[in-house]
Amino acid sequence: MSRGVSAPAPPSQNRIALRSAARSLAASGRSAARAARRAGGAVRSFAAPVTSLISPVGWLVLAASGVSFALAWALGWIELAFVGATLAAAMLIAIPFVFGPLRYRVGIELQPRRVIAGERALGRLVVHNAGDAASVPSQLELPVGQGLAEFVIPTIAAGAEHEELFAVPTQRRAVIVAGPATSVRGDQLGLLRREVRWTEPVDLFVHPVTARLKPSAAGLVRDLEGEVTKTITDNDISFHALRAYEPGDALRNVHWRTSARTGQLMVRQYEETRRSQLLLVQATTAEHYASDDEFELAVSMLASLGVQVIRDATQLEAATDRLRLGTATPTALLDDTCRIAPREQGPGRIRDVVREAARRAAAPSVVIVIGGSLAPLAEFRAVETVFGSDTQILAFRAELGAPSRITRVGESTVVTVGALDELSRLVRRVRP
Repeated sequence: MSRGVSAPAPPSQNRIALRSAARSLAASGRSAARAARRAGGAVRSFAAPVTSLISPVGWLVLAASGVSFALAWALGWIELAFVGATLAAAMLIAIPFVFGPLRYRVGIELQPRRVIAGERALGRLVVHNAGDAASVPSQLELPVGQGLAEFVIPTIAAGAEHEELFAVPTQRRAVIVAGPATSVRGDQLGLLRREVRWTEPVDLFVHPVTARLKPSAAGLVRDLEGEVTKTITDNDISFHALRAYEPGDALRNVHWRTSARTGQLMVRQYEETRRSQLLLVQATTAEHYASDDEFELAVSMLASLGVQVIRDATQLEAATDRLRLGTATPTALLDDTCRIAPREQGPGRIRDVVREAARRAAAPSVVIVIGGSLAPLAEFRAVETVFGSDTQILAFRAELGAPSRITRVGESTVVTVGALDELSRLVRRVRP
């Protein structure tokens, strides 16, 4: 006798009810957590003017005071109660030190605002008392680059001013930010600290060292009126040949004398001419450079070439892996070169860097690629695949201390620069 398969038991009503209750409790818990977070945020925002005055040392003292009181109550040790009271009293005594009005007008002056790496730059901090009474002594902090300058401002009479001078380190190319200037008030133990911001940051541009190149950079750009290319077009100034008329050709290009002689409409063809459009690209991947000084040499090469091309009134686009550099004036270009930094991780191939830069620029007639001594020569040669045959490729390799030389790699010219003062001589010898 065969056994039949039993039908599954219907779900228990109690189990269904428990699941529904669990889901409801979970939803209620999530809602309560969101409400608690909103309430906590509101409380923090409301208390921020007070809690922001407490320094990390102050929070540590408050925590130690609370722990001392708790242990004193739990263990019955009166000594711990005295410790807690002493710590709490220290916080109370520190409160008056953060109060007191300051009516300052503060200014930061940098002279000059732009220097070449290694030149001297000075700063001036001017504090004017705009109040009706003499000010109380205070302390001002001024971030300068990676450092922090601290000034003790004495009592200043109403309407008078006080000045402080400071030096700005300019040994390396950079954009050095001075400011904002903030006044600091607090107790001697550092439990409470009140900061008031008085100024906006001021930038000091430390330009790279550049080499002076001769006008037209010799071999880089020679065509002031236009260079004839191999591209054939129907409208230009350099006559190439005649061909048979095709529907759609402009009648102004018909050569009527030849058409009358042959009995067939003939139109003119021209070789396209092009004003020089130069694309200047530096690959900044750190692994392509043997040292930081070699990277700085490459930046100086870019700045030197770019400044001279701008002075020659040649169309220029300049870029790095991450930056598109201003080329309206030499100063704009030099300001942007101050922001160039080695890229630890990025496009490993120079070709990819150049392709990305060319995508955002007009079609170039000359491309200058700048890289380091550790970049393989094959990387520079691969740039040829990005452009057509009428685009000239020049590669400049920074190799600090090496003999300077000019070589040919495929259809490209590779210029190895061992020192910046040799750049002018090498550029004069370049023949794209």
